[in-house]
Amino acid sequence: MSRQRSMENILASEYVSIGELVRITNSRYSTLKHYTEEGMLPFEQAEENLTRRYKREETVARFLWIKELKANGLTIPQIKEALE
Repeated sequence: MSRQRSMENILASEYVSIGELVRITNSRYSTLKHYTEEGMLPFEQAEENLTRRYKREETVARFLWIKELKANGLTIPQIKEALE
């Protein structure tokens, strides 16, 4: 079991885990996982380590954009098209 990083360390990091994204964005794990599986939130994954790493600033900005598009009534396919 790994120890959680402090919010200060998370906000100073270039890369974060999905659990840390949950904390930063105050969103649900299932929502971020769904957006990841739909290809809406890009990530990096080292071959020897299966943990997905997200670029913190880019991913948070992208998540906020997705949230705004969703609030404006766009569907997931429409949001995916807007993200391209």
